[in-house]
Amino acid sequence: MDGLSGFLLAALALAGSPGPATLSLTATGAAFGAGRGMAYLAGIVVGMVLVMAAVAAGLVGLLMAVPGATPAVTVLAGAYFLYLAWRIATAPPLSDDNVRRPAPTFIAGLALSLVNPKGYAAMAALYSGFVLVPGRVGTDIAAKMAVLTLVIVAVNVAWLLAGAGLTRFFRDPRSNRLINVAFAVLLVASVALAFA
Repeated sequence: MDGLSGFLLAALALAGSPGPATLSLTATGAAFGAGRGMAYLAGIVVGMVLVMAAVAAGLVGLLMAVPGATPAVTVLAGAYFLYLAWRIATAPPLSDDNVRRPAPTFIAGLALSLVNPKGYAAMAALYSGFVLVPGRVGTDIAAKMAVLTLVIVAVNVAWLLAGAGLTRFFRDPRSNRLINVAFAVLLVASVALAFA
């Protein structure tokens, strides 16, 4: 496990940097609180474990080798992220009605991870750039998945809690609109960078 420290630093940088999952988790924490955002967070984590498995198994490479698959996947993922950005940008200020509004679901978090280009790019970089257990491919993949899952849980909980800390700003209509639009723009920018 000689490469563990470098792997951890890279994992923290890639998984913890702003992107579609982290930004939407922050917005969820602010709009619904950390407790009501846990199902969404769980969906994101499970989705990322599936992304890790797909990357490790080479399934992503096989899919992208199919003629026309890459543009189709890109268009579908882009449309989903534009929809998420619109929902964030147009979300109303927080009020007591938010208790009745449904929070993002486990399925929504799972779907986000499965179409997140940053997730695939990050996992591909981490899996191909580091060896934790030399000469034992299966053990190496398992070690990477275990470490990455812990990192992903930790950074996503931090983003959700950071969002919950912003709740008071979301009660004022003016600051709510500014923050929501900023989150939406950052979401679109993070996706554009991933596609670039």
